[in-house]
Amino acid sequence: MALSQDQFDHIVRDMPGFGRDPASVRRRIEAMEAMLEGLFVIPGTNRRVGLDSLVGLVPVVGDIATAAMGAWIVWEARSLGMSKWHLTRMAANVGIDTLVGAIPFAGDIFDFLYKSNTKNLRIIRKHLDRHHPATAVIDQ
Repeated sequence: MALSQDQFDHIVRDMPGFGRDPASVRRRIEAMEAMLEGLFVIPGTNRRVGLDSLVGLVPVVGDIATAAMGAWIVWEARSLGMSKWHLTRMAANVGIDTLVGAIPFAGDIFDFLYKSNTKNLRIIRKHLDRHHPATAVIDQ
């Protein structure tokens, strides 16, 4: 049984975090960034590591997978009405991370140091704080 678009929209509207509103998009993007860049802290340091660094250790497949997840963040930002300039900057961050990250060993170190998804989240937060101030979250 297929759902019509109206039925789907009604179901999604009732599920928290799955809407198309800016607050839901912000929560999804922040969750993806946390998973990609800050899943856990390396003991003895203050450096956070996520799937981007870990999955990137797998040659080719890992880099493609993390590039797809980073591209998803850019896609979600597009739905917020961000400018083409910001979307291009964000896509460039993902592209640089993917290209340099594909280099064996040196790319793994680069993935550990260059947090493209965190940079993109910072761009998105600035946009949301300016254009959708009701989405702001107070961190404690």
